[in-house]
Amino acid sequence: MTDGTQARPADAAAAAADPLRRALLRLITRSTGPVTRDGAAEALGIPRATAAFHLDRLVEAGLLATSHARVNGRRGPGAGRPAKLYERAFTEVGLTIPERRYDLAGDLLTEAIETAGAGTVPLEAVVADVARRRGSRIGAEAGSLREALEATGFEPRDDEDAVVLVNCPFHRLATRHTRTICGMNVALVTGMADGAGEDPAQVCFAPGEDRCCVELRPAQPRPEA
Repeated sequence: MTDGTQARPADAAAAAADPLRRALLRLITRSTGPVTRDGAAEALGIPRATAAFHLDRLVEAGLLATSHARVNGRRGPGAGRPAKLYERAFTEVGLTIPERRYDLAGDLLTEAIETAGAGTVPLEAVVADVARRRGSRIGAEAGSLREALEATGFEPRDDEDAVVLVNCPFHRLATRHTRTICGMNVALVTGMADGAGEDPAQVCFAPGEDRCCVELRPAQPRPEA
């Protein structure tokens, strides 16, 4: 079974808003096994082509996964082409506006706790190190710092000579545990800059009301020795 594409909340929500696609999702969720296009069409009383179109849109949205298998029990030459099978993708989709990434925060903090173990390094330092390493991977995969920030939900916006991060993906946690989460944010974005091949020195801690505590500013030139 292939796990389809990674579900993006907005795409998944748009796909699930269609009544027919919701009916297909319910059908497949309640099925004891994968469902074929023919089976879905028959169950809902719709043309096969219509079922195929909407099933594939659900795959593109990351809500369904597919595989191929022969369902008639026949094998060898003349057995016909394998049927395309659909089942629920093994992903969780949550939609929040503005975007929140509590899953990422939880993953980073859990990894930091496991890494710290019985060591003597302060946990906050371990959180920063874990966040920076994860940010570096995100930045390298995105190819640019702005793309990495947008993909993670920070909503970068140009503001004169700075880039302000309008949204904090960890807002609720930041209001309760400001020191830990803001430190994690700075380290995460610094890692993104480094991974994307941009100067990490432009990442600044600049807390403001109703936005992230991080800003990007032109890096100051180092004084000559």
